[in-house]
Amino acid sequence: MNWRTDLRIALAAGLALFGLPAAAQDLSYTPINPSFGGNPFNSSHLLGVAGAQNDYKEPTTATSQADLFSRQLQSRLLSALASQVTDAIFGDDPQDSGTITFGDQTITFVRSLDSVKLSISDAATGTVTDIEIPTFVDVTG
Repeated sequence: MNWRTDLRIALAAGLALFGLPAAAQDLSYTPINPSFGGNPFNSSHLLGVAGAQNDYKEPTTATSQADLFSRQLQSRLLSALASQVTDAIFGDDPQDSGTITFGDQTITFVRSLDSVKLSISDAATGTVTDIEIPTFVDVTG
């Protein structure tokens, strides 16, 4: 056989394929993740796969009784400080302004007609947090 015969056979086969009817179907997308409308039975499998890929380990901190006591004591002292600030602003004898210092934290408050402005400064980190608390004036006569 020569190349012309091979070409004729290839052309005949190509033309024969073009004469066949094409078959196709509609494509439809179905999500796998149940969060996006997929089958809810896939959730345990997807959670297992995600857990297997997760290599994050939560840091372990060994807390001694002394550390736990220190944290609880600090929490109680900060709670007492918050009570003092609240009493100074809203208590029986409210003050117009004042400053309370506790360790590295300084709390300054100023009362105006419609609000109380608090400024909490942390000298250790240099951060300042400003809070404005509206006061409601009861105008009933």
